[in-house]
Amino acid sequence: MSTATTTPPASRHTPLSQRSPGSGVRRIKDRAASVLLTAAMVVAMIPLILIIFEVTRRGIGVVNLDFLTQTEPPPRREGGGYAAGFVGTLYIMALAILMSIPFGIATAVYIVEYGPNRLTRVIRFFTDVMTGIPSIFVGLFVYGLLVIGWGGLGFGTFTGAVAIAVMMLPIVTRSAEEMLRLVPNEIRNASYGLGARKWQTIVHTVLPAAAPGLTTGSMLAVARGIGETAPLLMTAFGSGLIVTAFQGEAQGAVPMQLYRGAMQPFEAGIDRAWGAALCLFLLVLLFTVIARWIGSRASVGNR
Repeated sequence: MSTATTTPPASRHTPLSQRSPGSGVRRIKDRAASVLLTAAMVVAMIPLILIIFEVTRRGIGVVNLDFLTQTEPPPRREGGGYAAGFVGTLYIMALAILMSIPFGIATAVYIVEYGPNRLTRVIRFFTDVMTGIPSIFVGLFVYGLLVIGWGGLGFGTFTGAVAIAVMMLPIVTRSAEEMLRLVPNEIRNASYGLGARKWQTIVHTVLPAAAPGLTTGSMLAVARGIGETAPLLMTAFGSGLIVTAFQGEAQGAVPMQLYRGAMQPFEAGIDRAWGAALCLFLLVLLFTVIARWIGSRASVGNR
């Protein structure tokens, strides 16, 4: 008994050296799209590069140890620094971080892990609205509620921190919500399968998995809050002296001193304002680097 072997018909492949019709047009379109996107990227970077160059050029000669440790002299006088602004900024931002980041992440956890329901839809709606509110409105709100309104707390560190926390809260919430949604459901189901409860799954599985994104989003919110001026003008008010009081005394901040220094007609005050702008840029860069470092460490630890 013989077995007949049949060879399958040879598939008809087009040689790679042979161009299909229209390949030349597609290649031209691809190159044109690449050129347009590259040009758009360059055009978008030009303002940023110019800003960084000008701020560095005007501020590098002002920033030194005295600028960081001395208080601001009269506008006409050379030298001095923004020590009061740096202390006030760090004080206000520390309180704002404590008020906004834990609460924002907790809100995002509720939206993602316990929604959707009517309450989560309301929270998401108001979070989106708060993201687009001008900062001066936030300052007016805190001014009317806390400074001259409820309790009459007056100007100070706490009221300024509340205003900055309100600015940071929607950013933290929305970024944390998106990061938590990126955590695969398989990880949650595996935790449930091992007998973990919901809160244990969230604390020990979901949050560590989303830690790099949560950190980055929080640092973006910090970078937004550290440069705000309008809310602080109506809540912290500003001071040229180092203030350690929690509330009841006007508190200084670098953005307010920068604003008032730039409005002066004297060259010495304007130079100090350029130095403050460079310091704010370096602070934002520092927070960004720290966020990336923490995120990378968290990623390595989760592997």
